[in-house]
Amino acid sequence: MRHPILLAACLAGASVVAGCAEKDANATVERAFKDVNVVDETNLSDVMLTVADPNEAVSYFERATKEDPSRIDSQRGLASSLIRAKRVTEAAVAWKKVTEMPEATSDDSVEYADALIRSGDWASAEKVLDSVPPTHETFKRYRLEALVADSNKEWKKADSFYEIAVGLTTTPASVMNNWGYSKLTRGDYAAAERLFSDSVRQDPDLFTAKNNLVLARSAQRDYTLPVVPMNQTERAQLLHTMALSAIKQGDVETGKSLLREAIDTHPQHFEAAVRSLRALENS
Repeated sequence: MRHPILLAACLAGASVVAGCAEKDANATVERAFKDVNVVDETNLSDVMLTVADPNEAVSYFERATKEDPSRIDSQRGLASSLIRAKRVTEAAVAWKKVTEMPEATSDDSVEYADALIRSGDWASAEKVLDSVPPTHETFKRYRLEALVADSNKEWKKADSFYEIAVGLTTTPASVMNNWGYSKLTRGDYAAAERLFSDSVRQDPDLFTAKNNLVLARSAQRDYTLPVVPMNQTERAQLLHTMALSAIKQGDVETGKSLLREAIDTHPQHFEAAVRSLRALENS
């Protein structure tokens, strides 16, 4: 009698073990798929933040934040995508929400300040930056501090912040261009010219810096093109900028000559320069 009972007990035990093993296997498979999904989702988020159409990225992160509002990475993705889509007012609201989340960092506050500056709310941006600990020393923080100081015409502070920002990045061309423009607005044309030249040297493709360099030289009545890399279209555009600057300063004949050169240089029809020259000749 004992053998059937023992056999039944063994079979029952085997069933329990088999059931546990099956549950463990299922749990392992579920965890594996969950990990794969997290990786796939992270990769997709990276794509959305970099190469995807900005408005598509906004839609993607809007869906993600609705599904799980507590995920700060999705909230950051939405705020960043709104910046890329040039929806700066919405972006400022989104970044404010991020800064109020428990996992928020000083970097989030700096991004919030950036969004406020883009939306024209300089006073609020300054308050946000003031709330960032002084130990948070990053390129973006000091670049924004410099822009805010510029807006307040606090020139010494601006120069100090620009200098620090330049030292905190390996690609300082854009901040050098900003610093040069600050000098240009103050009337320090020689310093502006030097900074624009440094900017172009750092990034030969930065046309804004080339254009600003021409403005700084023209403000000193130097109507010769700087020796910087430029294609034929850029050369024509820079000549046009120089011509308008000369005319503004009263050097009208020089301006006309530069306009003619710009028209002759441009590989296509240069409507803006033609229109400017006609207006001068008709007047």
